[in-house]
Order: sequence, then C-alpha cells, then structure tokens
Amino acid sequence: MGTLRDLQYALQEKIEELRQRDALIDELELELDQKDELIQRLQNELDKYRSVIKPATQQVHKQTELHEQQRTKRQAISAEPTAFDIQDLSHVTLPFYHKSPQSKELIKEAILDNDFMKNLELSQIQEIVDCMYPVEYGKDSCIIKEGDVGSLVYVMEDGKVEVTKESLKLCTMGPGKVFGELAILYNCTRTATVKTLTNVKLWAIDRQCFQTIMMRTGLIKHTEYMEFLKSVPTFHGLQEDILSKLADVLEETHYEDGEYIIRQGARGDTFFIISKGKVNVTREDVPNGEPVYLRSLGKGDWFGEKALNDWLWNGDGTTYKI
Repeated sequence: MGTLRDLQYALQEKIEELRQRDALIDELELELDQKDELIQRLQNELDKYRSVIKPATQQVHKQTELHEQQRTKRQAISAEPTAFDIQDLSHVTLPFYHKSPQSKELIKEAILDNDFMKNLELSQIQEIVDCMYPVEYGKDSCIIKEGDVGSLVYVMEDGKVEVTKESLKLCTMGPGKVFGELAILYNCTRTATVKTLTNVKLWAIDRQCFQTIMMRTGLIKHTEYMEFLKSVPTFHGLQEDILSKLADVLEETHYEDGEYIIRQGARGDTFFIISKGKVNVTREDVPNGEPVYLRSLGKGDWFGEKALNDWLWNGDGTTYKI
C-alpha cells in the first residue's frame, strides 16, 4: 500500500508540474502575441516615416514584410500596394501658387532643415514649394489644437508661434520653421498645440497633394531607372521583374570633377553604374608610387561587382549606387 501511495503522490506531483507548465506556456503565448502586435505597430509606423524619407516607389512595386519569421499560427504582415500608375498620376493637375524668390528659398531651406523632410529629392521639394499656398493668422489665434485630426503641414514665413503640449510650453518658433509635418504622413491626431504670439504668415500644403507628389515623382523616377538599366548592354538579358527590383534599390549619387569614388586598398561593398560623365581607372603598383592609368569608363559602364582593392577611381559625373 505504501508503494501505491507513493506512486499516487508522484502522479499528483507530475500532474501539478504539467499544469504549471501549461500555465507558463499560456503566459508565453500571450507575451508573444503582445510582441507580435507591437512589431506590427512599429512596422506600420516605420512605413509611414519611410513614405517621407524615401520616394514612394516601394509602396507601388513591392510589399513590405516583417524582418523575422512568424510562428505557424501567425500570418506575415505586408503593406497594401497602391493601385496607381504613371498614366493615372500624369492626369492629376497639381495647384500652383505664385511666390517671390525669397519665399521659395525660405520654404526650401525650412524643408531641408526638417528631420522628416530633409531627405526628399530636390525635384520633390521643388514641387512642394510650388504647391504651397499662403495662410495668415492674427495674434492669439490657434493654428493647431492638440488632439484634433490634421492634414496640413506649415512653413513659417513671418511672425512667431508658441508650441505647447498638455498646457506645458515646449518652444517658440519663428520664420523658416516647419511644423505639423506628421499630418502629411498619415491621418493622425495633432500631438501639440500651436498658437500665434504675433500676426503670422504661413505657407501650407495638404496631405493628399503631398502624397500625390511623392507617388508621381517616385513612379517617374522608377521608370527613368528602368529605362536606364535597359540601356546597359550587360543587363539586356535580365527579366523585367529583376530590373524592377534593381530600380527599387538604386540610389543616385553625384561626384565632383577629380573626386575619388573608390580608393585602392579601401573595403568595397557598393556596385556602381555610370549614368553621366566619365571616370578614370588607375592603380598604384608600388606603395606611394605614381598611379598607373588603366582605362576610362563612361555612361552605361559599371564597376564594383568584385573585390575593389586593386582599383582607384577618379573623375566627374553622376553614378547610380546600389
């Protein structure tokens, strides 16, 4: 009987141990679910910021996937592709508002000084400048109210405003500053209140106009890249989808006359295709010796596909960098 009681006691211990393990598994499953939700939110936020920092090409030509594998019962998350093409956007007429050269320069400099918008291409900035329209507010007016849904971004030209959050003063802003920029990323509520301290003159653009500019310039740039890649003899045999993926990751880089692109002995991890200009290929056969000229390369030529430690480059023109 003693042996049976021992077995019964051991069985009860095992059952309790299994129950505790089941409870722990449930807790871990819940924690993983919460982390998956957090990853999804962060991914969505990242996509929204990328729509400003990078051209919108990737929103049209590819889906954004999570960087890590999900468990079997969880589905991968991807961005919804936008069903626009260049033909659709080419028929959209963007508004144009006349500005003095001084106002144009002020808006441009304000955008280049803004953390969210400074990485836009100059062609995109130019269109934004052209589409911005004038807005004026009197002293003690509320331009933006915390918690309201916003769709406008502003550039200050004249006057001064105060920024507060939960009734606490954050800062004051004067001419040449951008504010309300989160509104052009997505349909969000305002995170702070902006009130005028003086009469102010602003320039504004709405989210729809901004996103149209991003989509159109992104698609046009992608088409230009595709045409350029197709003109490179080495890529003639590549399929359209491969060329499209290459076009998605191309990055335009400019070099001045005489500037080095690759230095002999430096570690290389970039592939270059020459779009404009010429480069010289030289090599130093002896340390600190006179560089030996090898050849020149021009439009359509490419380099950097192999180890780069034998070559030294200089020249001028525009290259596309992957």
